[in-house]
Amino acid sequence: MTSATADQMEATPKPSTSASAWTKHLKLLAIATLAILAIFWRDGVDMVRIWWTISTYNHCLLIVPILYYLVQQRQQELAKITPEIWLPGLLLTGIASLGWLLGEAAGVAFARQLGLLMMLQGAVVTLLGPTVARGLVFPLCFSFFLVPFGEEFVPFLQMVTAKLSMVFLGWANIPAFIDGVFISTPTGYFEVAEACSGIKFLIAMLAYGALVSNVCFLSWKRRILFMTAAVIVPVIANGIRAFGTMYIAHHTTLDFAAGFDHIFYGWFFFAFVLILVMAIGWPFFDRRIDDPMIDGDALSKSRPPRASGQNPVKAIGAMAALVLIPVLWTSVLAAEESPVPDKIALPEVTGWEIVDYQPLYPWRPRFDGSSHQLLGRYRNRSTGMEVDLSIAVYDRQEEGREIVGYGQGALVPNTRWSWNRDLDAPAGATAVELIAPGPVVRDVVSFYRIGGKLTGSASAVKLETLKSNILGGSRQAVAILVSSETNREASPRIPIDAFLADLGPVDKVADEMAGLR
Repeated sequence: MTSATADQMEATPKPSTSASAWTKHLKLLAIATLAILAIFWRDGVDMVRIWWTISTYNHCLLIVPILYYLVQQRQQELAKITPEIWLPGLLLTGIASLGWLLGEAAGVAFARQLGLLMMLQGAVVTLLGPTVARGLVFPLCFSFFLVPFGEEFVPFLQMVTAKLSMVFLGWANIPAFIDGVFISTPTGYFEVAEACSGIKFLIAMLAYGALVSNVCFLSWKRRILFMTAAVIVPVIANGIRAFGTMYIAHHTTLDFAAGFDHIFYGWFFFAFVLILVMAIGWPFFDRRIDDPMIDGDALSKSRPPRASGQNPVKAIGAMAALVLIPVLWTSVLAAEESPVPDKIALPEVTGWEIVDYQPLYPWRPRFDGSSHQLLGRYRNRSTGMEVDLSIAVYDRQEEGREIVGYGQGALVPNTRWSWNRDLDAPAGATAVELIAPGPVVRDVVSFYRIGGKLTGSASAVKLETLKSNILGGSRQAVAILVSSETNREASPRIPIDAFLADLGPVDKVADEMAGLR
């Protein structure tokens, strides 16, 4: 009986050291990942909500299964490597934690979400070691596409699409006039709207191009050329699509062109661009389908396992400290008070009287979460010129209560108002031209007062918000928007400039609204 048992034990293969190490380290990684996601659940949920609800980022829903596929591609070669605890990997976690802190303090969701992703990457590098991380370098880098980005390029892409359309209209001998992102032809008046900028396909093609470059190419030169095509082709194709709508309208009707555009635009268009880019790159693929994605033996030999004193308890403890410190710091500072007046009123301006607000086309700036918001119309007693004054006061800024950001301020999404161009602005301000059906043109000059600074720059506002939320101090913020509308019969800037001259220093008005004077 004893002899049989001994023979049976000898016949049973013992688990390899590498397999045992992988089991241990993957358990540690799972614990760290779940802990990080639990602490920063709000940012994780926001990312998933954006993927699901905003069409520009629907492709992100595919990134997670693609990441699983990329790891599975490397599984057999990774099994040849012995994972290890590598404390220098905590540097990445520390940088990610700092990035999250800056994003939380400045109210920048992108920075917080990027920080969350990099914390997860830092856990991989720390708990699996540098050799495994080198084997996973592409999946780790590809995971950056999980973070929603690119909305800031929409105005630029709108202008590019409009200018490309004008080039193609010229080639087709169709008379056209361009005014910002609006194009007039003998058939009608066309707007290159945000949805027509092509941003959703450009971002998706960047992710797809990166995937194909890794899976189908070995040469870095070919990879770079393919990625270049993945950027240029969608931009040009989107210009052709916009031109095609105008061309069809010119030779048929506006209704037919609009219907065709709604059918053609979407995944049909994306599929066409994807096939076109693949057709360009296909003849140059230089990786065979059975080629391994990494060389596990070479990676293992490049860094043999070390018998160091770096233990998992120490690594997990250090990681927990790096992750929790910024959360605790922001929680403490959030308890500080920054009061504003219980009530505010539109200021009296010499030579001007407050009249009923009756715009040519409905317009109201949006400042979600503001403590106070006012909108009123002034008329000059001598000239009859009219301007609109909008004031928003915040006692502090936090998630969902940012004074600047997408959808905040003069241009409100999902309305008939459209951005047309940026304008020259007075010192400490920014100015834009908006257009609504009519057309009604409205120039808006925006001032922001925060941290004792008057600025029109959204970046400067974020920086001042960051400083006050990290170092403490006054957190009150005020937005002052002066605007005027016209049917293009006169320049809307003339009454704005006259009103600002009579209003006096804008910073003093802002401080009075915030109760700082």
